[in-house]
Amino acid sequence: MKTIILLTGVADQQFALTELLKAHNPALSFRCAVTADELAAIEPEVLREARLLAFTTSVIVPEHILATLGHGAYNFHPGPPQYPGWAPAHFALYDGARTFGATAHVMAARVDSGPIVGVESFIIPDKISVRGLEQIAYVRLAHLFWRMSRDLACDPTPLAELEIAWCGIKSTRQMYREMCELPAGISVGELARRIRAFHDDFRGIPLTCSLHGIRFQLATTATQAPEPPQVVSPPLAAAS
Repeated sequence: MKTIILLTGVADQQFALTELLKAHNPALSFRCAVTADELAAIEPEVLREARLLAFTTSVIVPEHILATLGHGAYNFHPGPPQYPGWAPAHFALYDGARTFGATAHVMAARVDSGPIVGVESFIIPDKISVRGLEQIAYVRLAHLFWRMSRDLACDPTPLAELEIAWCGIKSTRQMYREMCELPAGISVGELARRIRAFHDDFRGIPLTCSLHGIRFQLATTATQAPEPPQVVSPPLAAAS
């Protein structure tokens, strides 16, 4: 194993991860990518003697690249095995989950389906926001990477697989969009659940409601969900 390929969500993550791995194995060389095009530009001869590590990235690695890698590919997913797929923290809060975490797994052709090789878990604090839950999950994911870093950098053989299986429904961007479309007759309780879990402009998909052919968008200043004795409707602003 000569090279570690780091595929990250943002370039700022690469320096810290590279330095950590290099401390365990100074002989390693590194190639870094953020986009699919940058990953595709890595030469096949490099891939054949490399291991790929993906950390909080939305890039789906093509099957032919996975097949070419000589020392496997591992993804660090900011959610537990019970929440594979897109935006896991949002769906966990919507479900009222009591625990959350982070997962490391072998990368396979299907997203979040390969054997699990590492897990971190924690109890979800009461009344935490989705942004707060994602921040804790990111810290736990970084700790998981740190905990596994020596084996990732020094052992060219496949990592040991845990007797833990993926479960639950794999969330998608389309599922997220559907949760953000509020039905006209939504109950107060259901509205409160959706505001808590999905009223987050970070992903660029707002909560909306259509009435009489007019589409309304929940105002970004409405940060508190209604409670049963209070008003049924939160402030709404007409979408442009």
